[in-house]
Amino acid sequence: MKRIISSCTVVLLLICILCSCGASQGAASSGNAGKTSVVVTIFPEYDWVREIAGEKAGDLDITLLMDSGVDLHSFQPSAEDIMKISTCDVFIYVGGNSDAWANDALKTSTNKDMTVINLIDELGSLAKEEEIVEGMQGEEEEEEAEEGPEYDEHVWLSLRNASHICGVIADALSEKDPANASVYKANSEAYLAKLSTLDSEYGKAVSSAKFDTVLFGDRFPFRYLTDDYGLKYYAAFVGCSAETEASFETVIFLADKLNELGLGNVCTIESSDGSIARTIIDTAKSDAGIVVLDSMQSVTAADIENGATYLSVMESNLNNLKEALN
Repeated sequence: MKRIISSCTVVLLLICILCSCGASQGAASSGNAGKTSVVVTIFPEYDWVREIAGEKAGDLDITLLMDSGVDLHSFQPSAEDIMKISTCDVFIYVGGNSDAWANDALKTSTNKDMTVINLIDELGSLAKEEEIVEGMQGEEEEEEAEEGPEYDEHVWLSLRNASHICGVIADALSEKDPANASVYKANSEAYLAKLSTLDSEYGKAVSSAKFDTVLFGDRFPFRYLTDDYGLKYYAAFVGCSAETEASFETVIFLADKLNELGLGNVCTIESSDGSIARTIIDTAKSDAGIVVLDSMQSVTAADIENGATYLSVMESNLNNLKEALN
């Protein structure tokens, strides 16, 4: 189940902001006057902005809202977060059900020239609706009826999506800061070349692999990645599921698939304790290993300080994917 902040909480936060509006009118950033202020929700967006800005990153005031390890599905913005959004020059967010709160936050904007980048909207037809594949466990509680399709929000886990979105970000920064437009263009082109090279490496790794299927004893946020390279998958839950306990039927199905396909590994994501994966392996009486793929939903400020980048995580995922497929 999507963890969407309640309407009552949003209203209370908006009231707090409106009450303090008089003191904040005209603020262009979260404290660095004269700089183009950019607020982003998740780590990949933050790193893309840094890469495109390059040597001019100091000319931007970049705020990452989710830097404490709390992922998109459970994040709840503070009044300060909403204030930063309301006064920034560029706001970048995913645009799915998990960050629907952002739509309310945008209503408080005091910057009428703000550029808003909604990743799912920018991808258009490339955005995929959530799907439940054979054996996957649905939510225990019924979702309330929602308008429109429910998209798979993990768009950043496709290098091809990243390339498209980085082009949009470069254009937005160039529009807001025309003096540095040539720098943003050059940095963007160099970064897109790196993304393309890594995309090719993924393609080669998959085409030469022993298996064409991954099995996740966990949530599955990697649909965009597997679709890019024609991989099949089985998993316990959809990527945005709040479920943490797999049913007996789910475990049996995945254990049978592990044996049927002869896979050497079961995959999990970075925040997992691995218990479901171990149960699947034990039930299958298999000697399979456990491989961790990083969905970048738990990146902290300390990780960034220690050098984590979008490319470094995706390179690590490539190495782990090779292990999972061989």
